[in-house]
Amino acid sequence: MLKTYKLYVNGAFPRSESGRSLPVTSPEGRVLAHICHASRKDLRDAVGAAHKAAAVWRKATAYNRGQILYRLGEMLEGKGEEFAGAIKAVSGVPIRTARREVEAAVDRLVGYAGWADKYAQVLGCNNPVAGPYYNFTVPEGTGTVAVVCPDEPYLLGLVSLLAPVMCGGSASVVVAGEKAALVASLFGEVCATSDVPAGVVN
Repeated sequence: MLKTYKLYVNGAFPRSESGRSLPVTSPEGRVLAHICHASRKDLRDAVGAAHKAAAVWRKATAYNRGQILYRLGEMLEGKGEEFAGAIKAVSGVPIRTARREVEAAVDRLVGYAGWADKYAQVLGCNNPVAGPYYNFTVPEGTGTVAVVCPDEPYLLGLVSLLAPVMCGGSASVVVAGEKAALVASLFGEVCATSDVPAGVVN
């Protein structure tokens, strides 16, 4: 029996409002799984959840955001073989190459976890102005960001776009094409078990 992966919205796994799903196939044309095909209403729900979560996530301390990103990296590493198997099945690359992609994605998450409490010092500054005033430049979260997954590399591409968004204090709505959808759905399952607040990743 093939699994049908649900959407990941606001920390939960709802079915698509339309009830539609799409097959995920291997390069040989074998159906590996099914993924929910999101409707406009599902997208509106995801954007609404991200908008609400962005206000809370922005106020979280940089140290706390770093801890959560690090935990996300740990959980991804723990499911490394599952991700490597999915990447191999969808793309047809050797398992060794798929494992290297998973390792690189974990390293990327851990790297951004380290930057979470440091980037403000690098990007921010004290601006000299005339008069008895202080003028500071402080980076802020953007709010709600759309993350469009590249078709390849599946996991590393997703993490490379998502990690800086989370590090900077913004919430995201991830849009994955048919090829990247299986890995993106698996990543949603990791987010659900990694202390990522509901709505920060949708």
